[in-house]
Amino acid sequence: MTDWNTRKAIGDQHEYYVIQELQRRGWTAHPFGQGTYPTAIQDALRRTNSPLRQLPDMIAAHGSRIACIDAKARLPSTTSDRYAISCKSVHAGLQFTGLHAPVPLYYVFGDLRVLTPAEIAHYSSRGNDHPTGSYYLISTQHAHPFDSIFGPTKFQDAA
Repeated sequence: MTDWNTRKAIGDQHEYYVIQELQRRGWTAHPFGQGTYPTAIQDALRRTNSPLRQLPDMIAAHGSRIACIDAKARLPSTTSDRYAISCKSVHAGLQFTGLHAPVPLYYVFGDLRVLTPAEIAHYSSRGNDHPTGSYYLISTQHAHPFDSIFGPTKFQDAA
Protein backbone atom coordinates (compact mmCIF):
# COMPACT_ATOMS: atom_id res chain seq x y z
CA MET A 1 0.00 0.00 0.00
CA THR A 2 2.74 2.45 -0.86
CA ASP A 3 0.81 3.95 -3.78
CA TRP A 4 -0.15 7.56 -2.95
CA ASN A 5 -3.64 7.25 -4.47
CA THR A 6 -4.35 4.18 -2.34
CA ARG A 7 -3.11 5.90 0.83
CA LYS A 8 -5.17 8.99 -0.03
CA ALA A 9 -8.33 6.91 -0.49
CA ILE A 10 -7.81 5.27 2.91
CA GLY A 11 -7.15 8.67 4.48
CA ASP A 12 -10.23 10.19 2.88
CA GLN A 13 -12.36 7.33 4.20
CA HIS A 14 -10.98 7.82 7.73
CA GLU A 15 -11.57 11.59 7.57
CA TYR A 16 -15.19 10.98 6.55
CA TYR A 17 -15.58 8.52 9.45
CA VAL A 18 -14.15 11.04 11.94
CA ILE A 19 -16.49 13.76 10.65
CA GLN A 20 -19.45 11.38 11.08
CA GLU A 21 -18.37 10.54 14.64
CA LEU A 22 -18.04 14.24 15.48
CA GLN A 23 -21.50 14.93 14.07
CA ARG A 24 -22.94 12.09 16.17
CA ARG A 25 -21.64 14.02 19.19
CA GLY A 26 -23.20 17.32 18.14
CA TRP A 27 -20.10 18.87 16.52
CA THR A 28 -20.09 20.68 13.19
CA ALA A 29 -17.05 19.62 11.18
CA HIS A 30 -15.68 20.88 7.90
CA PRO A 31 -12.72 19.89 5.69
CA PHE A 32 -9.58 22.00 6.13
CA GLY A 33 -6.02 21.99 4.85
CA GLN A 34 -4.26 20.50 1.86
CA GLY A 35 -7.10 18.14 0.95
CA THR A 36 -9.36 21.10 0.18
CA TYR A 37 -7.00 22.63 -2.40
CA PRO A 38 -7.18 22.12 -6.17
CA THR A 39 -5.02 19.28 -7.52
CA ALA A 40 -2.39 21.66 -8.97
CA ILE A 41 -1.80 23.23 -5.54
CA GLN A 42 -1.72 19.82 -3.83
CA ASP A 43 0.87 18.62 -6.35
CA ALA A 44 3.03 21.71 -5.84
CA LEU A 45 2.84 21.42 -2.04
CA ARG A 46 3.89 17.77 -2.22
CA ARG A 47 7.20 18.96 -3.69
CA THR A 48 7.99 21.25 -0.74
CA ASN A 49 8.95 20.84 2.90
CA SER A 50 6.53 23.57 3.98
CA PRO A 51 4.44 22.96 7.12
CA LEU A 52 1.46 23.82 4.87
CA ARG A 53 1.64 20.18 3.75
CA GLN A 54 0.77 19.12 7.28
CA LEU A 55 -2.24 21.33 8.01
CA PRO A 56 -5.06 19.58 9.90
CA ASP A 57 -7.67 17.73 7.86
CA MET A 58 -10.68 19.40 9.45
CA ILE A 59 -11.93 22.11 11.76
CA ALA A 60 -14.84 21.47 14.11
CA ALA A 61 -17.01 23.44 16.52
CA HIS A 62 -19.41 22.55 19.30
CA GLY A 63 -21.03 25.59 20.89
CA SER A 64 -18.13 27.89 21.73
CA ARG A 65 -15.54 25.07 21.54
CA ILE A 66 -13.41 24.83 18.43
CA ALA A 67 -10.77 22.27 17.50
CA CYS A 68 -8.64 21.24 14.55
CA ILE A 69 -8.29 17.56 13.79
CA ASP A 70 -5.77 15.59 11.78
CA ALA A 71 -7.15 12.14 11.00
CA LYS A 72 -4.39 9.52 10.99
CA ALA A 73 -5.55 6.35 9.24
CA ARG A 74 -3.83 2.94 9.16
CA LEU A 75 -2.56 3.41 12.70
CA PRO A 76 -1.77 1.90 15.25
CA SER A 77 0.78 -0.70 14.31
CA THR A 78 -0.83 -4.09 14.05
CA THR A 79 2.11 -5.75 15.78
CA SER A 80 3.50 -3.35 18.38
CA ASP A 81 0.68 -1.46 20.18
CA ARG A 82 2.30 1.78 19.07
CA TYR A 83 1.35 4.58 16.76
CA ALA A 84 3.93 5.74 14.24
CA ILE A 85 3.57 9.36 13.22
CA SER A 86 5.98 11.28 11.02
CA CYS A 87 8.34 13.71 12.70
CA LYS A 88 7.43 16.29 10.05
CA SER A 89 3.76 15.98 11.01
CA VAL A 90 4.46 16.35 14.74
CA HIS A 91 6.80 19.33 14.23
CA ALA A 92 4.26 21.07 11.98
CA GLY A 93 1.53 20.26 14.54
CA LEU A 94 3.56 21.86 17.34
CA GLN A 95 4.05 24.97 15.18
CA PHE A 96 0.36 25.06 14.29
CA THR A 97 -0.63 24.75 17.95
CA GLY A 98 1.72 27.55 18.96
CA LEU A 99 0.46 29.87 16.24
CA HIS A 100 -3.22 29.19 16.78
CA ALA A 101 -3.52 28.83 20.57
CA PRO A 102 -5.89 28.37 22.29
CA VAL A 103 -7.41 26.26 19.46
CA PRO A 104 -6.24 22.68 20.09
CA LEU A 105 -5.01 20.29 17.43
CA TYR A 106 -5.89 16.63 17.91
CA TYR A 107 -4.63 13.60 16.02
CA VAL A 108 -7.43 11.04 15.70
CA PHE A 109 -6.09 7.59 14.89
CA GLY A 110 -7.75 4.69 13.09
CA ASP A 111 -8.97 3.23 16.39
CA LEU A 112 -10.62 6.60 17.28
CA ARG A 113 -8.09 7.28 20.02
CA VAL A 114 -6.72 10.81 20.37
CA LEU A 115 -3.39 12.52 21.08
CA THR A 116 -2.02 16.05 20.72
CA PRO A 117 1.29 16.90 19.04
CA ALA A 118 2.72 17.88 22.46
CA GLU A 119 1.75 14.52 23.97
CA ILE A 120 3.41 12.68 21.10
CA ALA A 121 6.59 14.73 21.47
CA HIS A 122 6.60 14.16 25.23
CA TYR A 123 5.73 10.45 25.49
CA SER A 124 7.31 9.03 22.35
CA SER A 125 10.63 7.74 21.23
CA ARG A 126 12.02 8.59 17.86
CA GLY A 127 11.98 5.62 15.54
CA ASN A 128 14.72 4.62 13.18
CA ASP A 129 15.24 6.81 10.17
CA HIS A 130 13.37 5.37 7.24
CA PRO A 131 13.89 6.22 3.55
CA THR A 132 10.49 7.96 3.52
CA GLY A 133 11.16 9.90 6.76
CA SER A 134 11.61 9.56 10.50
CA TYR A 135 8.77 8.65 12.81
CA TYR A 136 7.86 9.10 16.44
CA LEU A 137 6.68 5.89 18.07
CA ILE A 138 4.21 6.23 20.92
CA SER A 139 2.42 3.60 22.95
CA THR A 140 -1.30 3.40 22.30
CA GLN A 141 -1.74 3.43 26.10
CA HIS A 142 -1.09 7.19 26.13
CA ALA A 143 -4.02 7.94 23.82
CA HIS A 144 -7.35 9.29 25.05
CA PRO A 145 -10.74 7.80 24.17
CA PHE A 146 -12.55 9.84 21.51
CA ASP A 147 -15.52 10.43 23.85
CA SER A 148 -13.28 11.93 26.56
CA ILE A 149 -12.25 14.69 24.15
CA PHE A 150 -15.35 15.20 22.01
CA GLY A 151 -18.11 13.98 24.32
CA PRO A 152 -20.52 11.07 24.17
CA THR A 153 -22.73 10.25 21.23
CA LYS A 154 -25.81 12.47 21.18
CA PHE A 155 -27.53 11.04 18.14
CA GLN A 156 -28.35 7.38 17.78
CA ASP A 157 -27.85 5.74 14.41
CA ALA A 158 -31.04 5.06 12.49
CA ALA A 159 -32.07 1.41 12.70
